[in-house]
Amino acid sequence: MKNKIILTDADGVLLDWEYAFDVWMTQHGFNKRDTLKYNIGTRYGIDNDQGRKLIKIFNESAHIGFLPPLRDAMYYVKRLHEEHGYVFHCITSLTKDENACELRRMNLQKLFGKTAFEKFIFLDTGADKDEVLEHYRGSGLFWIEDKIINCQVGIELGLKSLLVEHGHNMEFANPEIPKVKNWREIYEIIVSDHNNDRK
Repeated sequence: MKNKIILTDADGVLLDWEYAFDVWMTQHGFNKRDTLKYNIGTRYGIDNDQGRKLIKIFNESAHIGFLPPLRDAMYYVKRLHEEHGYVFHCITSLTKDENACELRRMNLQKLFGKTAFEKFIFLDTGADKDEVLEHYRGSGLFWIEDKIINCQVGIELGLKSLLVEHGHNMEFANPEIPKVKNWREIYEIIVSDHNNDRK
């Protein structure tokens, strides 16, 4: 069963955090200046400290329980789970606030089903994932992320990193880290890899 585990980030991978955050920011009088920047301060033309504080406020608000799925994530996550027997370990840098973590859990289970996620690992807002990923070192599991540095850590630890394409990472190119536009591409890579392993 071990090779039937998929490691995945939540925001920008399973959930469209960026869209929901932008709606919230607009409601609070902030408008995007640059859609291609990962840094929220740069994106909205505000101080970096203020940007980090606003992210934390948003992540700990009721809004976090109602994020929409990213692109075609719902359809293909369910197929991987229900048709191919994969389960997911969600590693998310959200917050340590227990209520917000529970809202995230409920949001993901509502969208993807109650049995798709075997494990939820909640880290503080913006926290690095090195220590958590260390537990999976050498496992060869797939690791789905949208943050370049986290994908690179995955490769260093012997994981199969896939980078979900967004405006902020489009320029990145590394033959060791395939870039994927949607979950259909992720699905095809994972199923093909599994079939090759069985030959």
